Amino acid sequence: MSSAGADWRPLASREMLRRRAELLARTRGFFAARGVLEVDTPLMVNAPVSDVHIHSATVHLRPLGAPPLYLHTSPEYAMKRLLAAGSGDIYQICHVVRGFEQGRLHNPEFTLVEWYRIGFSLEELMSEVEALLRALLGEGAAQWGSERLSYRGAFQRELGLDPFSASRAQLVAAAEQAGYHVPPAAADRDGADRGGGDDRDELLELLMGSSVGPRLGHGALTFVNGYPATQAALARLDPADPGSARRFELYCAGLELANGFHELASSGEQRARFVGDNEQRRRRGLPVAPPDERLLAALAAGLPDCAGVALGFDRVLMLAAGARHIDEVLPFPTARA
Repeated sequence: MSSAGADWRPLASREMLRRRAELLARTRGFFAARGVLEVDTPLMVNAPVSDVHIHSATVHLRPLGAPPLYLHTSPEYAMKRLLAAGSGDIYQICHVVRGFEQGRLHNPEFTLVEWYRIGFSLEELMSEVEALLRALLGEGAAQWGSERLSYRGAFQRELGLDPFSASRAQLVAAAEQAGYHVPPAAADRDGADRGGGDDRDELLELLMGSSVGPRLGHGALTFVNGYPATQAALARLDPADPGSARRFELYCAGLELANGFHELASSGEQRARFVGDNEQRRRRGLPVAPPDERLLAALAAGLPDCAGVALGFDRVLMLAAGARHIDEVLPFPTARA
């Protein structure tokens, strides 16, 4: 007999399951009304994500010795292959898996709503994200205003420093004021600075996650845009300001809900970013894998000009239901899977 005891029971109530189903139906209705096609791409993919802050789970299938597959952390690569093949506007609701993510707001397996709009500007996509969120929140959306803020403006307002020009010492001081101990900048054996941009971005992301983001979106749906070019991920750089990326995040009640890009279409630039990511991974002792050649081939064939975004569905459900912990909105969190 099993010794699991009551662990077989779901954590989400029946009412929460009903609410989840209702919000999923609203999401599908939202996109159907706009003529956006629902797609379904594989959970297992041939290449892991390269981002140093996201960790892919590995899957080994028979026969033994065959190359590993990976559980996707986002359907982005596959959806871009569809876009390059002429799919038109598309969206997907799917489970994704990310390693080393566990806590009040994180479960390793969670639900994303991801979509791509051809010909949309980043500003138009932000407006559509806000429209979807208000549709999902229903009557509760009336309590939230609307705010658009630059990345620089968010740091200046919440921490009194400019993230683009602040010295490392200023960033370290802000991090230590928030309760974090920051070791001295690392150096290679030959004495060359190894921290540089890597260390600076680590500090900026630490401050965004600990001190800036949690203060955003109290009273408003707050879009933060114009991230540093070093945090572009798969977004284009801003031609009017090459030091910043055409990327935004959405915050509400201190929760990060969405991450959107004016999508990078250059295969050569994307390959260079993959190489850069792998160099950072090597320095940090993280797993390194070849880039997704199918994605690069799709970009070379021609990705239409588009903007795309991923929305954390479980966090939206938390917001709609007034839940404090992500476990409240999941039938079976990973610990009970």
